[in-house]
Amino acid sequence: MKFLIGFGVVLLLVAVAAQYDPHYLDKRTVMVHLFEWKWNDIAKECQDYLGPNGFGGVQVSPVNENWVSGERAWFERYQPISYKLTTRSGNEDEFAAMVKTCRQNGVRIFVDVVVNHMASGALEDTIYGTGGSEAHPGPFDYPAVPYEKNDFHPDCSISDYQDVYQVRNCQLSSLRDLNQTIPYVREKILDFLNHLVDLGVAGFRIDAAKHMDPKDLRYIYNHIKKLNKDAEFKAGDKAFIFQEVIDLGGEAVSSREYISLGVVTEFKASDDLGKLFRGQVALSTLERWGPQYGLLPSNRALAFVENHDNERGHGAGGTNILTYKDGKIYTMAVVFNLAHSYGVPRMMSSYEFNDPSQGPPHDDNSNILTPEFSADGNSCTNGWVCQHRWRPMRNMVKFRNIVGRKSVRKWYDNGSNQIAFSRGNQGFVAFNLDIVDFNQQVPTDLPDGVYCDVISGEKNGNECTGKVVIVSKRKAAVILRADDNYGVLAIHSESKL
Repeated sequence: MKFLIGFGVVLLLVAVAAQYDPHYLDKRTVMVHLFEWKWNDIAKECQDYLGPNGFGGVQVSPVNENWVSGERAWFERYQPISYKLTTRSGNEDEFAAMVKTCRQNGVRIFVDVVVNHMASGALEDTIYGTGGSEAHPGPFDYPAVPYEKNDFHPDCSISDYQDVYQVRNCQLSSLRDLNQTIPYVREKILDFLNHLVDLGVAGFRIDAAKHMDPKDLRYIYNHIKKLNKDAEFKAGDKAFIFQEVIDLGGEAVSSREYISLGVVTEFKASDDLGKLFRGQVALSTLERWGPQYGLLPSNRALAFVENHDNERGHGAGGTNILTYKDGKIYTMAVVFNLAHSYGVPRMMSSYEFNDPSQGPPHDDNSNILTPEFSADGNSCTNGWVCQHRWRPMRNMVKFRNIVGRKSVRKWYDNGSNQIAFSRGNQGFVAFNLDIVDFNQQVPTDLPDGVYCDVISGEKNGNECTGKVVIVSKRKAAVILRADDNYGVLAIHSESKL
């Protein structure tokens, strides 16, 4: 291959460097972000719920030592003090045990890593970390790594997001911006990432990737170890990479600059789904959902309704973004994201908050609380929202696993806010966001028969606990009243009676 020349070499190197496979087990397809959960609680959830219900992976909060903020805000997790694996979520032994338990139950672990910067705290002389380490942001001194001033970019702050130099070389707020071009900095970052690979993780969310030069990231990604074969990865498997690049269009730094390196968080999809299910744009336009809609290529896009930033009003999207607080239309958007073939889907599982800085549910000593569940197991009761346990979400994970790579077919819309489509001959969904009832025989590729709707209920033996949907002569009888509790129905090959 070294004898190839010209443009072909560039394409070959890009293909080798790219890391797009999440390495899910058992044909699973969906990742959930268990935001701010403790490692022991995630391990138990993998064993009791995520594994049995077909979830493929968990994105976990940052695992390395972070600044201890006075109010114990969630964002302290994104201010590193060192690369020691000690946080509010647990220690290294607990993290390693969680990775193993989740893998044994068919669930992969993906770590949110912060390698763009180090903590600023409130820029006091000394700040303290969750592992007991000290740091001194003023003089750029982080002895627990160690990093010193020469390991950082010059002391400047981003004031103009249309200036590429500022975006990639100056400080995001006051966070001390690491210089990833320096070999020593790369070495420290790689030591951290490779240690996590040794512990059996499947990949990484790269926080603030937009603020790092793609050339530096390419070097780092290409020097991450192959995944651990003892954790049931195949020889040669590389870490799945998904990069946070906020770009709704018109940015000086484009998300497309990063798709040759790995998957990219598609914030435009999040923003657009908010507009669509808030009724600002007709659902009928979703027939073009995907690259034709102006989105990234499907296998390069992490598709989500909301993330931990924009559900709190940070990042991109503003009031367009749907969250757990939006009830029916939020559920509809998540169901669509899981039902459609576009992107690599990730679901958010959050906690209740009123203040956007508010940290996770905790006791009087600021220890994170273990989630408690309702009697039916479909929700949480002590400050955690647990969207992943809501019946429509849980059942759509199974739907996504069943339809696999089947294409979107037999599209139907009324020109406005009633839509339906099949996923090959394995699944069918219909949505009604209109002010009139959706009562229509809709073409489908599903075989004739009686099916249980998995949104309002599910199949239980030879009965449906929710709605019944009849398919006759390859047409599904859709009945969705304008005031329907969910506004959506879904059936699949395994929900047939």
